[in-house]
Amino acid sequence: MHLLVGVAFTAILAALILAGVFMIRGGRGQSKSGNMMRALAVRIALSVALFVCIIVGWRLGWIHPTGLPLGR
Repeated sequence: MHLLVGVAFTAILAALILAGVFMIRGGRGQSKSGNMMRALAVRIALSVALFVCIIVGWRLGWIHPTGLPLGR
């Protein structure tokens, strides 16, 4: 599960960087703007998929929340 989260987080960052590159390159035309929008849509889809995987892993007992006890 740790590997899945790491790979997904890396893919999310890569999609964000790619969208930034498309934005900085700019240019006129629908193609470059479309590429940026596609990269951002991929980032959103990966983020939602990662969130769902974390929730499913928690519900199945594969991962356990840690943190401070409530009484402190």
